[in-house]
Amino acid sequence: MVVSANVGAGHDTAAAELACRLRERGFRVDRMNLLDVLPRPARWAFREAYRGILRWLPWGYDALFTLTSRSRRSVWVIRALLRPLRGRMGRVIPPDTRAVVTTYPFANQLLGPLRRQGRLVVPVITYVTDFVVHPTWLSPGVDVYCAVRHAEVQPAGTAGGVDITVVQPLVSPAFGGPVGVDRRQVRRRFGLPERGPLALIVAGAWGAGEVESTVAEVGATGCARPVVVCGRNEALYRRLRRHGEHVLGWVDDMPALMRAVDVVVENAGGLTCQEALAAGVPVLTYRPIPGHGRANASILHRAGLTRWVGSAEHLRPALIEVTARRSRGGADSRAQVDPAGLVAEAAAESGGAGAYDRRRGRSVADAVGDAVGVVAALLQSSGGGR
Repeated sequence: MVVSANVGAGHDTAAAELACRLRERGFRVDRMNLLDVLPRPARWAFREAYRGILRWLPWGYDALFTLTSRSRRSVWVIRALLRPLRGRMGRVIPPDTRAVVTTYPFANQLLGPLRRQGRLVVPVITYVTDFVVHPTWLSPGVDVYCAVRHAEVQPAGTAGGVDITVVQPLVSPAFGGPVGVDRRQVRRRFGLPERGPLALIVAGAWGAGEVESTVAEVGATGCARPVVVCGRNEALYRRLRRHGEHVLGWVDDMPALMRAVDVVVENAGGLTCQEALAAGVPVLTYRPIPGHGRANASILHRAGLTRWVGSAEHLRPALIEVTARRSRGGADSRAQVDPAGLVAEAAAESGGAGAYDRRRGRSVADAVGDAVGVVAALLQSSGGGR
């Protein structure tokens, strides 16, 4: 069973790729949207609140990200708030499940406690979709944490207690496909100019961040024509279409589009960035979104995988440099572990007599322990813990 969440597209796309690889190995795979365990009105509210805070209150999202990065007690609060949903979560796991894999952090805060209490008797494995392993991914009871190379645990002081298995990125093999593709033909297919450097500007499924400013500033450099993917943000698509020629909505064939461009300009360091790296396309991070976007940008820049451009004045020289030395080699992941293989091994070793123990309830000690954790976290957040 693969548990994701339709919050953006990165978590779901990674889950879909993992499910595809597992099916090729002969497994039957169930996919689950974590938001489905929420009461119906809360599903929409949770997703739209997240989208809204990214768009209208980015400083608020940055503050929340920073708070939960620095205080493990804040994660205890999240875990406690999700506690009423644990039983519902356990009951939707099919009895013949051999392993549960998550690609969304809050799923760990539900499944980890079930595993720790012995109510979930099969392995819980998580694939971290970012380069930053934020504390919201970490939960007692999770058996294996998988992350791509160069990923870092935040805060750094917790890294010693977290065992990370380095795995291949969960991106489609199509991004590392044949190099000898007729770029002119691909450009014609997307209605792009056949000659001249192109900069692909991406901002995730929601088109989040300062996309319009990025498009204008890339175009003003004069050294690359901007090609914009707006995802499912129809309002952004309509605004940009009034002024820009090469504006696309949702694109199903991103591997082909990446073969047609010379550089990717992104703002979150998520799945699209990993896809570009797998395709061997140079990546610039510009105007990163707050929270995980800036954290990913810092890690990627230090690792030499991308270049973080800090201002409009540095954008032109950065574009000239990366397009001049462009390489189509792609990321070398041959020596890294395939996440599907790791899951398959864990599933083979787990028992087959039911995945979730519906008879076993929570002990008094469990309840008291959670209550103490919540009270301590609330005291700390209000200053009473000093």
